[in-house]
Amino acid sequence: MSSLSLAVRDSSTMLRRNLLHARRYPSLTLNLLLTPIMLLLLFVYVFGDTMSAGIGGGGGPDRSAYIAYLVPGLLLMTIGSTTIGTAVSVSNDMTEGIIARFRTMAIHRPSVLIGHVVGSVLQSVISVVLVGAVAVAIGFRSTDATGLEWLAAFGLLVLFALALIWIAVGMGLISPNAEAASNNAMPLIFLPLISSAFVPVDSMPGWFQPIAEYQPFTPAIETLRGLLLGTEIGHNGWLALAWCLGLAVLGYFWSTAKFNNDPK
Repeated sequence: MSSLSLAVRDSSTMLRRNLLHARRYPSLTLNLLLTPIMLLLLFVYVFGDTMSAGIGGGGGPDRSAYIAYLVPGLLLMTIGSTTIGTAVSVSNDMTEGIIARFRTMAIHRPSVLIGHVVGSVLQSVISVVLVGAVAVAIGFRSTDATGLEWLAAFGLLVLFALALIWIAVGMGLISPNAEAASNNAMPLIFLPLISSAFVPVDSMPGWFQPIAEYQPFTPAIETLRGLLLGTEIGHNGWLALAWCLGLAVLGYFWSTAKFNNDPK
């Protein structure tokens, strides 16, 4: 077999392995999926009127408008949540001895990481679809988006998932156990909370605005919001793309370098 055929075959095998693991042990995925769904319901039905009145500049509560504002951020937060499962899964592989056995076999070495990444991206997309379905059920609508804008929004979600998952793989590789991997990946859930996911950046204290604005989630959220709702994207599209590509490249080289370091 050619090296390319070998790489594709082994990567496909590792992908099936990771999908089987996710199917046999769904509790972690379900627990992480519940976090953005519960936040969506909490902010819509408990804080919705108050938050929408504040964002609307005192023009009265409009819960439907706040749902539209909230959903893009929750979709990206869903991706951040699912990466914890990736870090834990990679850490388990590294500590339970299976990687040591893989190193002795005639397989394409990067296929182990590729299986984790592709499997996690698929799980992230499924999670985003489920959260989106809940959002539609409680009133979210995107009637102004064209087919091209929907396609661009989907591409952004996949690219953002790919970038965060490569970072999560690196976090899993450096973690001594599953608990440490979960803790190391926690910032990927925390960052959306200090972004424009729930309130506009210009409504935050002046000293805090740069922190919220110049981080990966805010430009991605504003870009997704613009694509789905027709709001202004401005420079956020380029910033989101730069963050995605930069994090993906950083995560890839970090993960592969760490993985290729044979244990002493």
